[in-house]
Amino acid sequence: MASMKQLAIIGSTASGKSALALDLAERCNAYILSIDSLSIYRDIDIASAKPSVQELLLTKHFGIDRLNPDENASVVTFIDEYKRACEHSLSDGKNLIIVGGSSFYLKSMIEGLSNIPEYSQETIVKTQEIMTDLIAAHQMLCTVDPQIMEKITSGDTYRIEKMMLLYLETGMAPSTWFKEHPPLPIITDCPILNLKIDREVLRQKIALRTDLMIRSGLIDEVASLERLYGRVPNSMKAIGIVETLAYLDGKITKTELQELISTHTAQLAKRQQTFNAHQFSLTASAEADILRPMALTLLKQS
Repeated sequence: MASMKQLAIIGSTASGKSALALDLAERCNAYILSIDSLSIYRDIDIASAKPSVQELLLTKHFGIDRLNPDENASVVTFIDEYKRACEHSLSDGKNLIIVGGSSFYLKSMIEGLSNIPEYSQETIVKTQEIMTDLIAAHQMLCTVDPQIMEKITSGDTYRIEKMMLLYLETGMAPSTWFKEHPPLPIITDCPILNLKIDREVLRQKIALRTDLMIRSGLIDEVASLERLYGRVPNSMKAIGIVETLAYLDGKITKTELQELISTHTAQLAKRQQTFNAHQFSLTASAEADILRPMALTLLKQS
């Protein structure tokens, strides 16, 4: 079986990661794994700014159109996609390019996850009963494990439930469990390239992309998503979708819709840039013209 080289391209939304990844994939015999919190969903095409049908035909992609919008993506979802991408890449003699704005998932796979036990039906039912009083559940865990609960607020339903499941199943404080079951990295030997872009250029690209999304049918797409899946799923709370729902409710004008999506996207980009700069051991952080030859070298090294 052939060997596989891999690298990751991270960067803020609208910075040009996908275009760079596609170019590199064609020139370096590679498949692409998308790590994006919206592109993983079917039917969310315009709001996610996922690659076009033509682009998806050029290079095999993983991590796209894998879940329905009423399902929840998690780190485990992307771990499964990474393993699937590696299996196909190795089998087909391809390299692998990991790309996407949701770099939290990449960080989690590099650092690894602790082994979590299977939960019994009894544990699941008992947890559901306790979770009917979220404040009491939070206080209970604070008593059991003040160390881990320092970082979990009383309104964080998802994390409180996860810690409660673990505690009830194992009888151990979650921090003790994690200490005895240290995380094992999922991704190793993967250079990470951070795509930088001038702030003003990024602002203009976000504005242009937002305008294109609206002209391409964003409003109709969100209306269809709402009819099919309602507003409860996490995917329906994403930037571009929330603002469009407000427009459909008559709360904002079409001009305000465009302005809000652009503003919120720019704010997201700033958070992504900060996260990427501080959370990764980067191989390089530069503009595309500098990263491209570096990436070509990394993927073509023998």
